Amino acid sequence: MTVNDYLRQIDEVNANGKYKDNWQSLSGHKTPDWYYQGKFGIFIHWGIYSVPAFGSEWYSRSMYDTNVREYEYHLKTYGKQSEFGYKDFIPLFKGEKFNADEWLALFKKAGAKFVMPVCEHHDGFAMYDTAFNRWNAKEMGPKRNIAGEIKAACEKAGLQFCASTHRAEHYFFMNPGRLIDSDVNDDAYRNFYGPAYYCPELDGRVMGKTTEDTYAVGASTEWLEDWMVRTCELIDRYQPSSLYFDWWIHNHTFKPYLKKIAAYYYNRAEEWGKEVTINYKHQAFPPTVATFDVERGALTGISPIPWQTDTAIGKHSWGYRADNEYKNARQIICDLIDIVSKNGMLLLNVGPKSDGTITDEETAVLTEIGEWMAVNGEGIYGTTFWQQFGEGEVNNEGGFFKDNEEKQFTAKDFRFTYKNSFVYAFQMRPDGSDVKIKAFHKRNPHDFLVREVTLLANGEHLAFERNDDEMVIHTNGYQSDKPLCFKIEIE
Repeated sequence: MTVNDYLRQIDEVNANGKYKDNWQSLSGHKTPDWYYQGKFGIFIHWGIYSVPAFGSEWYSRSMYDTNVREYEYHLKTYGKQSEFGYKDFIPLFKGEKFNADEWLALFKKAGAKFVMPVCEHHDGFAMYDTAFNRWNAKEMGPKRNIAGEIKAACEKAGLQFCASTHRAEHYFFMNPGRLIDSDVNDDAYRNFYGPAYYCPELDGRVMGKTTEDTYAVGASTEWLEDWMVRTCELIDRYQPSSLYFDWWIHNHTFKPYLKKIAAYYYNRAEEWGKEVTINYKHQAFPPTVATFDVERGALTGISPIPWQTDTAIGKHSWGYRADNEYKNARQIICDLIDIVSKNGMLLLNVGPKSDGTITDEETAVLTEIGEWMAVNGEGIYGTTFWQQFGEGEVNNEGGFFKDNEEKQFTAKDFRFTYKNSFVYAFQMRPDGSDVKIKAFHKRNPHDFLVREVTLLANGEHLAFERNDDEMVIHTNGYQSDKPLCFKIEIE
């Protein structure tokens, strides 16, 4: 099927389907139950960039950028960019130890309910079998359909398969290579490096100098149609339960195509009998059309509309980096609780090595999260928000890119979730003392009744009393280095 054939198919599906390519038709789309109930998923950044394992998953761009350290590193380690370009890492990307079933066993043990590989990152290398990109893992590098194998493993493990595509950014991503003597300028590789459209406005992005003009540069119609077709092919071939886009779709030139993709995806999901959603950043979609995502950050209060945080165990890179530093399990568990208390879901990233193994550090963190979830997951899965998200002095600094440092919760900081007449009160930093929760005070006869309090960590029913200022729960000195969950039955 050609691009034009696919364009006609997209129009036909949308003409005949329930959803049309306008915001009015797409608004009010339901958040999938599997997603809202599951709360916790795994993101996977694995690609060619795991071979140099330096800087970040942006290595494909940074190695050509004279303003950043990856440029000099590449020169010293691999040689001139004109003689050893990003394409030359492909034969070194073998994934010889990749085993999707082993990955899924770890993710399931961690307590995840959905899994999302990056099917194509900004570098333009597809990690799936596709008819529209010959630069793909089925034909080169590992010579395996990575996304397809992960999907099959998800189905065996009973987890939802989701997909992320960052193809949109590839329009400009390799543009520093235009300014130096590099293989990006070789027309023989144009279909890999993409247009590598150069503009000063976008060049500031890599150095953290994003300006108001960063999103003003639009992609060409030819590129946008090709991008839409590739996205719809990914939808058709892999039927993902959710579809994640990175930031550049916020560019206004993408809007008409986003409407068509959303309608096509939702119409296809109707045919499959499946609940799906789209993850987006910034203002790419209106509320209730798709699910808003905050990268490496969070909200400061309860959102009436379900939302998502995506973050990574690695502090400095989403993809594998040899000298990465890693968050501990307690920090991630605290983030998960905080996000769920505010009506959100957490998508947690791992960055496997080029051979297809997950780092020891990430494996240990996922295992530890899983041990905690096995005991306390009742207060996470299938819950919704309560009348307030929590209490205490510590909260997030709202927005993007603000989650690398662990928040210093105290024994006075709590987060709340709710399910089936139970409030789950999480003490974020227990100290072994009796617990005092102001939100459960009793100042008049009309306050809700508390029937019972159970500590999920050991199943013990705890004594408690309420007064005009607080509820005091006697923990009998129970201590933990991770949050404790008190199951409070109310009436």
